[in-house]
Amino acid sequence: METPATIYHVPVLLHESISGLNIQPTGIYVDVTFGGGGHSREILTHLAEGGRLFSFDQDADAEKNMILGSGAFTFVRSNFRYLKNWMRYYGVEQIDGLMADLGVSSHHFDDAERGFSFRFDAPLDMRMNKRAGRTAADILNEESEQRLADIFYLYGELKTARRIASAIVKARGQQPIATTHDFLHAVEPLFRREREKKDMAKLFQALRIEVNHEMDALRDMLLAATELIRPGGRLVVITYHSLEDRIVKNVMRAGNTEGRIEQDFYGRINSPFALVNNRVITPSSEELERNPRSRSAKLRIAQKK
Repeated sequence: METPATIYHVPVLLHESISGLNIQPTGIYVDVTFGGGGHSREILTHLAEGGRLFSFDQDADAEKNMILGSGAFTFVRSNFRYLKNWMRYYGVEQIDGLMADLGVSSHHFDDAERGFSFRFDAPLDMRMNKRAGRTAADILNEESEQRLADIFYLYGELKTARRIASAIVKARGQQPIATTHDFLHAVEPLFRREREKKDMAKLFQALRIEVNHEMDALRDMLLAATELIRPGGRLVVITYHSLEDRIVKNVMRAGNTEGRIEQDFYGRINSPFALVNNRVITPSSEELERNPRSRSAKLRIAQKK
């Protein structure tokens, strides 16, 4: 029988990321992207009595994969941007390591009703937390043409962002854009056949990032992690696209999300972290064969000074 983690999401770079955490059996750890629980389950196997794991996920579907029967495990149904508040709530002042797998779960792409994929005709929702916030359809129908162009350019890195935004405004003037089919019908003529799938994926990525405020949440979480991780503790992050990877790299190298380098009197970089792997770790050929969705994954590991 398949485990819930396998059904929901196949964990990426599992052994490399758990090794990177350098888990202490009685330590306190946080998995800010619980999903199917693959990484969390592996972390728990390394903990002894006194060790604790807090796992975050704002998606109600992820809560169904909750790990039962472990006194070390606490599930936190919340956006990870509120990491600092929740640790304070649980009386935790410092943690020994934090794990983040920033990829969207396979479950979200395969669930036709959530509107994350252009493979299905479904309501344009894309909210990770279905209890709050605007849907993708709300954004497409309400934002200005300039704002839509900015979203597609900044978060999808699409050179045709202005033309796409113009096509959407024209289409919604005739009828509201409510489904993935409506969205595709409005923009499909703008994509070259040989790049259609790749550019569509970027377009949906950009809209998803905007819907869920992913970049702002990531910045908040990483800055909170910088404060919470104790000296010698580890920050382990898996990224999938250049936008989030740049932010993670900046925090690990410079201690801030902008990558602003500050030096002491002797020219040494003032960063709260030391890089554990100077070069990013990528999936092995065996993992790529098992799980093609891992192909863009990059693992970065840093240790708190």
